[in-house]
Amino acid sequence: MIFASYSFVLMFLPLVLAGTVLLRRFGMQPAMLWLIAASLVFYAWWDWHYLWVPVVSVLVNYSIGHTIVAARNRGEDGRARFRTGLGIALNLLFLALFKYGLFVVGNANWALGTELGWWALALPLGISFFTFQQIAYLADLRSGLVERHDFVAYFLFVSFFPQLIAGPIVHHREMMPQFLSGQAGRADAAMLAQGVAIFTLGLAKKVLIADHIAIYVSPVFAAADGGVAIAFLEAWGAALAYSFQIYFDFSAYCDMAIGLGLMFGVRLPVNFASPYKASSIIEFWRRWHITLSRFLKDYLYIPLGGGRRGPLRRCAVTST
Repeated sequence: MIFASYSFVLMFLPLVLAGTVLLRRFGMQPAMLWLIAASLVFYAWWDWHYLWVPVVSVLVNYSIGHTIVAARNRGEDGRARFRTGLGIALNLLFLALFKYGLFVVGNANWALGTELGWWALALPLGISFFTFQQIAYLADLRSGLVERHDFVAYFLFVSFFPQLIAGPIVHHREMMPQFLSGQAGRADAAMLAQGVAIFTLGLAKKVLIADHIAIYVSPVFAAADGGVAIAFLEAWGAALAYSFQIYFDFSAYCDMAIGLGLMFGVRLPVNFASPYKASSIIEFWRRWHITLSRFLKDYLYIPLGGGRRGPLRRCAVTST
């Protein structure tokens, strides 16, 4: 299910929104459970065979997080550090198996003349987003930066459908306090109005601009992929048009995610800030996918030394 579909706009969203407002009257816990169930239905709409992927990921990471908390409470810093490293390694392995498993096995078969088999699985939707979120969570749990390790709030933090498949990559301190404090799900007319307005703007970008540009771009790219010679002006026109297609497509989804969050009383971080106005490549990437850049800086660049250990180490860290 995509945000721009009739089934989402006319059926799924009104039903989930009404159920959240109704259940919120009985407390935050029923509303959170409802949103978790709705988020799983949203994910399974694409292909229910892959529903186990986010569910298993959440259960495994929460369990590892529980052991980290237990080790920290006992003052066993070494065990907490080891379990954090194990959890991060398992997340990266899980991600790599889906993203690169078929590629690695296929190249091995070609190079060695073997016929090694591999599962015929597609890349699960949003796997990079919810994997990165949980890696950050485990790292902060190890550092004592998580105030409350609550299962229901954690499950909703990872699976919340407005940001599940297209981002932003949210941080636990941005999301879980909103759930635990009872802020989410309140019938706030002002936030609902803002959310509807922002969602509508994003929907217009997607349907009226990005999808219409795709009508011109897709046939040209398909012809080139099929070996058809493309004229000079046609090729450049399609390339330039595609740059606007992906711009408005990603901008649309960022707007729709923020708008949906506001409808449910949840404030999601800004993830797109006019990147074509950037004056450098570095500024471009900081504007294009803001939360991804933030994640890479806070959980990869800085922990691995960043710019504190000389230019050689900085270049090595940046290249990763």
